[in-house]
Amino acid sequence: MVDTAMTDAEPDVPATSRALTTEAFARVTDAILGSVGKVIDGKPEAVRSALVCLLAEGHLLIEDVPGVGKTMLARALATSVDATVRRIQFTPDLLPGDVTGVSVFNPVDREFEFKPGAIFANIVIADEINRSSPKTQSALLEAMEERQVTVDGRTHFVPEPFLVVATQNPLEMEGTYALPEAQRDRFMMRISMGYPDARSEALMLRQRDTVNPLDQLAAVVSADQVSDLIAWARAVHVAPAIEDYAVALSQATRVHTDLRLGASPRATLQLIRAAKVWAALDGRAFVIPDDVTALLVPVFAHRLIPTRSAGGARARTAADAITTILERIAAGVRVPIAARQ
Repeated sequence: MVDTAMTDAEPDVPATSRALTTEAFARVTDAILGSVGKVIDGKPEAVRSALVCLLAEGHLLIEDVPGVGKTMLARALATSVDATVRRIQFTPDLLPGDVTGVSVFNPVDREFEFKPGAIFANIVIADEINRSSPKTQSALLEAMEERQVTVDGRTHFVPEPFLVVATQNPLEMEGTYALPEAQRDRFMMRISMGYPDARSEALMLRQRDTVNPLDQLAAVVSADQVSDLIAWARAVHVAPAIEDYAVALSQATRVHTDLRLGASPRATLQLIRAAKVWAALDGRAFVIPDDVTALLVPVFAHRLIPTRSAGGARARTAADAITTILERIAAGVRVPIAARQ
């Protein structure tokens, strides 16, 4: 285990965010989780994952069957943050320019003017992203990785903070396109909502018969506060042995016999970033191995491609491969981590 003497230490945050304390971080993040939880009842893991992506400067992919609350989760998070929000309904006829924006000729000034697309917002909800063509899906790539958009040779920066929350139906559904590997790799995490339990579904029937719960939500945090939270989480300490552990896990996916494509270096980086936020949400100023293992499937599984011999559904096979990797590596890594702290 990591030395518990570090528990009371404060992250070495930038001067602009030092007014934030561990208690303040917990208070603000609890407010966000509570706000979203009013709409998404009985799914605390999904709500926490969405917040992790926001504060780790990643992007979230929510994959599940229709009608289980994928878009509701994205909209609830967006409503809880007092920031600019845009929703894009991805359809087969959606064009890349609808996402990024286009240059339009102004006859008065006799020059082209850039008209920003829906991507220019703090939180972008890409609803049913896999119903559009790969050409339109690729319009998100530059913004998701470099936080900028290039149109007609000119670069335009998206606002900060910036989060893309995309929903998609399973590939077995009619009218869907598979996301390319480069697109999936841009998403920090992929989660599934799952069906609600009986209690939550009965509560939904009573509460939402005449009232939309989103109408009762109000922003509990500003965009500036989110930036402070991001800076705070970014400064969480990661010991060299934890980094070695993350690298070992990534390397193992690249040589696993059941996997044709392993985790990318971007995946390793995003795993550590997500683990920092996970630790901060637990009130710690340092990452422990359990933070990494808790996030391994949602961060890695959607990036892995099984070999044909592995068979089965992609997500399940990838998760099984990750489980076997953890069984091989975890025991051998935890001992030196304790020794090096």
